[in-house]
Amino acid sequence: MKPGSVHVVILNWRSADMALRSAETALLAMEGIEGLITLVDNDSGDGSFETLLSSADARGWTESGRVRVLQAGRNGGFGAGNNFGLKQPGGPDVDHVLILNPDAFPDPSMIRLMRDYMDARPDVGLLGSRVEGTDGRHHETHFRFPSVASEFENAAQTGPISRILSRSIVAMPMPQQAGPVDWVAGASLMIRADVLERIGGFDEAFFLYFEETDLCRRAAEAGWPTHYMPEARVAHIGSATTGMKEWKIPPDYWFQSREHYFRHNHGRAYAVMATAAHLAGLAVRRLRMAIGRDDPTFPKGQAAALIRHAFAPGRPRQINRSEYRRDPA
Repeated sequence: MKPGSVHVVILNWRSADMALRSAETALLAMEGIEGLITLVDNDSGDGSFETLLSSADARGWTESGRVRVLQAGRNGGFGAGNNFGLKQPGGPDVDHVLILNPDAFPDPSMIRLMRDYMDARPDVGLLGSRVEGTDGRHHETHFRFPSVASEFENAAQTGPISRILSRSIVAMPMPQQAGPVDWVAGASLMIRADVLERIGGFDEAFFLYFEETDLCRRAAEAGWPTHYMPEARVAHIGSATTGMKEWKIPPDYWFQSREHYFRHNHGRAYAVMATAAHLAGLAVRRLRMAIGRDDPTFPKGQAAALIRHAFAPGRPRQINRSEYRRDPA
């Protein structure tokens, strides 16, 4: 495989039509770039795999060797599904991997821009693109790492507190030029193959959410920073497969992932402090409601979920670094 090659992995769960559209736009963006697109079905159980396979065959994608369609065999979550696509025998020996959501559609120049940026900066380990809605609105996908302070600010959602803790807010202001951030969303995330060889892939103890935050942190600790590139664009429907826009409070796996992230990256004591800070922020928000400021978005039941997971047994990390190493030959 020549330098600058890219392996695009698109993970599908019950969104076959969108995944095919994503693959189609990725193929256009891959013109002139050596590599492969892997469509992974995460055990959708709704005929998605058969649709992906028959459609890819009918379009001549599989015969050309440019696209392969795989069945994960289980729904282990975002990290496990993407890891499956990356680790399968017969996969390409490439310089970079692009994780792309099935509801994300890259501009024709996006993959080349990201690839060229990474090739020109061998110290950069991961790179996120600009993500916009199909209506052209910018989505926040460039972040700071979560902390005790950010937990308090996020839960309180109170102007004076947010101003004081502005440098701890997880969502960063929109960068005007490409450069370092703490972490980027996994909807459109390029990873240097050497990073996967060094630190392994996603921690499969995360079912959904916080897995890319954890990956970027592990990479940073190994000396591989994450950058964000606003010039590279992808259109993203957003929450199409998770239903996030309809949440009143996050589902149980979100709280589980949050607790796992803090425990394994900062220790049990820090995780307790982060939960206490979040509860304190919720108390501030409830006090604001008590003095007459109605808040219909207050997440009822969130405090109980946080406390329940704070006392839950820890989950071991599930990363096998050796599976990502290229054959010595």
